[in-house]
Formats: sequence, C-alpha cells, structure tokens
Amino acid sequence: MPAYVIATIRVKDPVAYEQYKQMVPATIERFGGRYLARGGRSEIVEGDLELGRVVVLEFPTYEHAQRWYSSDGYAAAKRIREGCADGALVFVDGA
Repeated sequence: MPAYVIATIRVKDPVAYEQYKQMVPATIERFGGRYLARGGRSEIVEGDLELGRVVVLEFPTYEHAQRWYSSDGYAAAKRIREGCADGALVFVDGA
C-alpha cells in the first residue's frame, strides 16, 4: 500500500534551501519515492494551518517513507533544511 509524506515548509534562507532542494531528489528515489507536489500554488480553504511551501511525496510503503527519512543519505540534507527552514512533516498511509 502506498504511503505519503506531506510537508509544509516556511523557507527562511532561500539560498541555503536551494542547496537542500538539489540534494533531496536522489535520496527520495533510492527508496522508491517520487514527488507528487513540489512547491506549486496552494491555498488554505479551511482551518488554521500555517502554510508555506507544500511538498507531497509518494513511497511504495509506509516503511519506505520511514527508511528514507531516517537514512544517512537524507541526514545531510535534513541538517541543511533545519538551518534554513521550518515547518511540519507528516507520514500518511495510503488507501
């Protein structure tokens, strides 16, 4: 069953965030993941969500998503993101 990673990101340092964006796709692909949405137009139509850049990833399984997030390959990129952006990230099982 597929699983999804949904992230809302508020970029504080666009230059450093560009480096992060260059590093991440290869780490996602290694775990069978792919982008479904990556920073396009978004709009809050209900609720109090703080919205920034929205990213939606699809992985073959929930475990693939977990392994990607915990991987050594993603760790270096994650450190960069943590220094230049904040936000929220959620794992969701698909139907």
